[in-house]
Amino acid sequence: MSLTDPPRWTSEEFDEQRELARQIFRSQRLNESQGVYSETFAQCLEYVNELLDKTDNLSLLHGRSGASAIDPELLEVLASPELLEALRYIVGPPISADDLAELADTSLAAGVLNDDYDASVRVMGTIAQGLDPKRFPWIGQGRGADDNERTAAAIATAALMATRRVETARRMQSKEQEELVKASLRGAGMVEVKPRTVSPGLLDAPAPGEFCGEAPFGQRKADLIVRLHDGRCMPIECKVSNSSTNSVKRLNNDAAAKASAWIEEFGSGATVPSAVLSGIFKTRNLEQAQAQHLTIFWAHNLDALVSFIHATKPNA
Repeated sequence: MSLTDPPRWTSEEFDEQRELARQIFRSQRLNESQGVYSETFAQCLEYVNELLDKTDNLSLLHGRSGASAIDPELLEVLASPELLEALRYIVGPPISADDLAELADTSLAAGVLNDDYDASVRVMGTIAQGLDPKRFPWIGQGRGADDNERTAAAIATAALMATRRVETARRMQSKEQEELVKASLRGAGMVEVKPRTVSPGLLDAPAPGEFCGEAPFGQRKADLIVRLHDGRCMPIECKVSNSSTNSVKRLNNDAAAKASAWIEEFGSGATVPSAVLSGIFKTRNLEQAQAQHLTIFWAHNLDALVSFIHATKPNA
């Protein structure tokens, strides 16, 4: 049985598709600033104001660095995931959950802090020690906050929280893209199975017409592993790039490098390394990746992926 060649794109086709991807990216980012960020900021501002209310404008934290006890109100703050998050953002600069747990030598899980009073004391002491004096000057000056100071501090802190939340959501876009690809695969009649490690020889790979989620494919992980109808495996990487510079790392140094390694490990007759892309890419980098045996598809045009899969059916 002759094997269907995966699609290969010309420079002109790359130019056209990367421009479509760029326009979609621009539209998403503009909508994000007008919608998602505004909604996220409003939510974060509620949490920050609640934190200020419960801590008497943070005065309950004053002088707690190294203290052996904390106000009962602060235990309520630690019991709330949203208020604990806001608490991390009153530090200058904001402290990550992992760093706070390490510095306070404790888990931040509500159950742990509820059962371990000393751990709660250490968490609050760490926060008090790092409190931002620029946003909350009244604490260091040993006085109450006036309304303007509180408002300005709350807005600044909420902005920091909202920005980080939106950035985190952006980093999840590749996972969202994976789900989009999975939906297209199901629509093409493919059946999802449990992830499994796939070794050369493909004895443990999904059966033809099946696919699985993230799993090791040889020596490197693939976001998705598709078994084409003709028996070949198609490991797929889902890549989202927010700049042409970033695209080199995600496309050429990662996906294309994996493609070369997979071809060497499995052989060109057994595997079709692929990537589904969205965001910003340069034509030159796309051409270089394709030259490294990476088959390229676009998140905005998954019909091309589906068409290739259908073309691998016997007598298609």
